[in-house]
Amino acid sequence: MGTAGARRFRQDVPAVSTQGHTQDNGERIVQGELNYPGIGSTQHGPPPEGFDCLISQAYLGEGMATYRRVAQGILTWQLQRGSGLRVRAEADVVVPGARIVSGWGIGPFRINAPCEVVWVRRPIPGTGPQSAGFAYGTLPGHPVRGEEAFEVDIDENGMVTFAVTAFSTPSTWLYAAGGALAKRVQRHITCRYIERAQQLAAGVS
Repeated sequence: MGTAGARRFRQDVPAVSTQGHTQDNGERIVQGELNYPGIGSTQHGPPPEGFDCLISQAYLGEGMATYRRVAQGILTWQLQRGSGLRVRAEADVVVPGARIVSGWGIGPFRINAPCEVVWVRRPIPGTGPQSAGFAYGTLPGHPVRGEEAFEVDIDENGMVTFAVTAFSTPSTWLYAAGGALAKRVQRHITCRYIERAQQLAAGVS
C-alpha cells in the first residue's frame, strides 16, 4: 500500500513537453482548457499555494524487466483501465496534449473527470537508474482542479518503485462541501492505481 508524503515533487528530470493532440477527425473528445495554476508542477515543483497534495509510493520489485513492464502499462492507460474506471482517450498511447475522460459511478451518480496530458517521460535504452511516466491536468467538468502524475522508477540497485503525485482543490462549492467524501474517493482510487501497478509488475495483463 502506498504511503503519503514519502517523496518530493520532481525538480530536474527532463520530459516531453506539452503539445496539442486531436483525434483523426480533428475533434477533441472534450472541450475547454487546463483550469489550474502551476501546470507541470508535478514534474518541476513545488505545487501551487493553497492546493492539497497527495504523494503515495509503493515498492514493486527488482530489475529492469519489472520496470519496463510497468512503464509500458502506465504509458498505455492500463493504470486507469485496470482500476475500474471507464476510459475514453484520444490516443491509445499516452502522448503530450492527449485528452482522456475517466468515469466512475453508475447512472445519474456517474462522475466524469476530463484531463489533458501535460508531460510524458518515456523509458530510455540501457540499464542505469531512470524513471518513466506522465501527468495529466484537469479540464472544465472535472470535480477538482489540479494535476496528477504516475511514475515508475528504477534505482542504481535495481529497486523498482511506483509513485502517484497529485495536487488539487475542489472545482465548485458543491464538491468543496463534500470534501471528506472526495478525499476518501481519491485515496480509494490511488490505492487501486497502486494495486494495478503491482499487477503490471508481476506480469498480470
